[in-house]
Amino acid sequence: MQPYAPNWTHVTEFVIVGFAGVHEARPLFFTLFLTMYLFTLVENLAIIVVVALDHRLRRPMYFFLTHLSCLEIWYTSVTVPKMLAGFIGVGGGKNISYAGCLSQLFIFTFLGATECFLLAAMAYDRYVAICMPLRYAALVSWGACIRLAAACWLAGLLTPVLPIYLMSQLTFCGPNVIDHFFCDASPLLALSCSDVTLKETTDFLVSLAVLLASSTVISVSYGNIVWTLLHIHSAAERRKAFSTCAAHLTVVSLFYGTLFFMYVRTKVASSVNFNKVVSVFYSIVTPMLNPLIYSLRNREVKGALGRALSLRSWKGQQGGRERE
Repeated sequence: MQPYAPNWTHVTEFVIVGFAGVHEARPLFFTLFLTMYLFTLVENLAIIVVVALDHRLRRPMYFFLTHLSCLEIWYTSVTVPKMLAGFIGVGGGKNISYAGCLSQLFIFTFLGATECFLLAAMAYDRYVAICMPLRYAALVSWGACIRLAAACWLAGLLTPVLPIYLMSQLTFCGPNVIDHFFCDASPLLALSCSDVTLKETTDFLVSLAVLLASSTVISVSYGNIVWTLLHIHSAAERRKAFSTCAAHLTVVSLFYGTLFFMYVRTKVASSVNFNKVVSVFYSIVTPMLNPLIYSLRNREVKGALGRALSLRSWKGQQGGRERE
């Protein structure tokens, strides 16, 4: 918190420093992050298209997966384009308005919370499928899936309302330099000349509530899944059942591991540059890895992708023959 002086003017614009220590390597970092961003878009769009086109994947598990892919596209698009503009100094470069900064923080928090709830919904789907297969059609009907997905998005949307309202009540009177690559809460609070105790406490409690609520659903679901698998006598059946959870469990481990480490930890462990690295991991690297994990660890998605590519190749060959 910055001390308040009556003659200071209120900040109307912030400057996002980004990765200030990589001046000479900016072209390299720009190319790296641009490649990762485009790769993320292509991968997640491929998942959405394949699930929409392949009737074999029109099941609740893949319904939630398309929601997750849509979310990942928006999640990275909130921060990466502005970061890339800062590397090359176009479109205002590193400058962002006060309203734009709060909007970016709101959307980023909204999407992050929604992802937590969606991953919990997907864990519940796997729990019902493995532990209560005879009741799966009744408990996870299409109507139930739509209501569950809508609840995830609504809960995610409500999550940042109070934190952003409290942020908007703070006074920013200079300096206006955010030592991060997007408008995250911690670097913004460091610039405020108001008392931020209530805001910090609220952020911690809201983050903890979202993480604990969603991770509890996931833990209970997988606890029951493991218990059920231990009572299956056939090793082949156990492997088959667990293979439907492997991709989701890997994604959950990556996402929640970084979030718990980032937001629920002591200030002693804080370091600006280290926070940036962790933020890159959960906001850019994880959304890029998730479609790869689902396509490589899930035989049905891998098969659907193979069929889609084979059909495209076959159509290309047929078109070439017709032109001949």
